Amino acid sequence: MVNEDIVWHQQSIKKQEYHEKNHHKSLLIWLTGLSGSGKSTIANAVARELFEKNYQVIVLDGDNVRHGLNKDLGFSDEDRTENIRRIGEVAKLFIEQGTIVITAFISPFQEDRDLVRQLMEEGEFHEVYVKCDLQTCEKRDPKGLYKKARNGDISFFTGISSPYEEPKTPELVLDTSSHNQNECKNQLIKYIIANAR
Repeated sequence: MVNEDIVWHQQSIKKQEYHEKNHHKSLLIWLTGLSGSGKSTIANAVARELFEKNYQVIVLDGDNVRHGLNKDLGFSDEDRTENIRRIGEVAKLFIEQGTIVITAFISPFQEDRDLVRQLMEEGEFHEVYVKCDLQTCEKRDPKGLYKKARNGDISFFTGISSPYEEPKTPELVLDTSSHNQNECKNQLIKYIIANAR
């Protein structure tokens, strides 16, 4: 609940003005998928290429955000929901500034992803399912987290001891178990450029 003494201040620069200056619309590209599916790798590769093409772009990464803004949150269902809620609010601020926001969060619950969608205006939120089967993600295990989860050293680990709800109707699916990183990167860049016009 917001305190009634807190008043929302309108910005002097409107979103449309940022769009005109940047020569593109703002978008929220919400990458969701299991740990090890390739979300962060793809997000950063896409951001680098868009930046070099003069797009205003930022990556909000799950691990990075938990080092600062969300360091007080754990991995219970309630904390995961709050984690995603906060990220949605931060992303909304960047959207208002005309930025293309690419997020890389497991975000395992459809309800939480839908909540973020509702924060945005029509056409701004794009759910991208970075699809990869559990066996492949475990094989990759870049951070050694699956091994720890299997050993019982990590509680509430998505795909092992906590569920992952696949997106019902994502705007885009990047299948990293059957396509390489470069193919997925190019597919996402093409999608973003088409939707940011």
